Amino acid sequence: MKDARTGATGEVYVGDCREILARLPQVRESRIDLVFADPPFNWNRAYDQWDDAMPAEEYAQFTRDWLDLCVQSLAPTGSMWVNIPDDHAAEIVVHLKARGLTMINWCVWHYRFGQNTKGRFINSKVHALYFARDAARRTWNPEAVLELSDRRAIYKDARTESKRDGLPAGHRVPMDVWYGPFWGRIQGNNKERRHGHDNQLPEAYLERVVACSSNAGDLVLDPFLGSGTTGVMALAMGRNFIGTEFSDANAKRATERMKAGPVRPLGTQLGVSTAIAPKR
Repeated sequence: MKDARTGATGEVYVGDCREILARLPQVRESRIDLVFADPPFNWNRAYDQWDDAMPAEEYAQFTRDWLDLCVQSLAPTGSMWVNIPDDHAAEIVVHLKARGLTMINWCVWHYRFGQNTKGRFINSKVHALYFARDAARRTWNPEAVLELSDRRAIYKDARTESKRDGLPAGHRVPMDVWYGPFWGRIQGNNKERRHGHDNQLPEAYLERVVACSSNAGDLVLDPFLGSGTTGVMALAMGRNFIGTEFSDANAKRATERMKAGPVRPLGTQLGVSTAIAPKR
């Protein structure tokens, strides 16, 4: 497909990502500029067709297999992000380091509406693991993801008017814990929500990742397309896109969503304060 607004192109393949990625020339020739992966968590969720209750070692091997293909796909300036819960984050970090990638950040997406339980503390986060093929050469666009600094938003600190880092006055690169307006779980009557996707990611999340780690005209890969959020944001921001999805029904819905574009205007979160504490 071709995005009429930006001219970016999108390709969607249906099947096991391990089989598809191994055949794609863009992967074999290391031409991917950005990988974003939000794999099944193996939490026994009712996915369409996919077995989300694998034996532990089978799931671990599945994870290693798709990670290795994504590592192979990366261009010299490429970056890779993995959205993953506590259960598997540490193992993925160790594996990617062993494969030669450099960790740039271990970010956390924090949300307030975790699944209620009384047997332990309620989950309220997922890890956003940020790796690069080469830390010094990676694509990095800090000016594309700025937010209002706490010093400016809370204290009106005059020192924020004269910055030495070259960024606009009163602004900063976001911290490594992500939250704020438009960052909540996509549930209930949220206008971003798409039927059949309990773990849909907010547009704000993917807009930030795509903006900071790729440029217009770059090639973005998502091996677990799901509801299509990565493709939606990539195409809307002028990036070319490849997605793979195990479910034919999900792939069709995601493709329609990619054609429709984002629900919220691009840049909605830029320059917004995420301060959560009052002035002391």
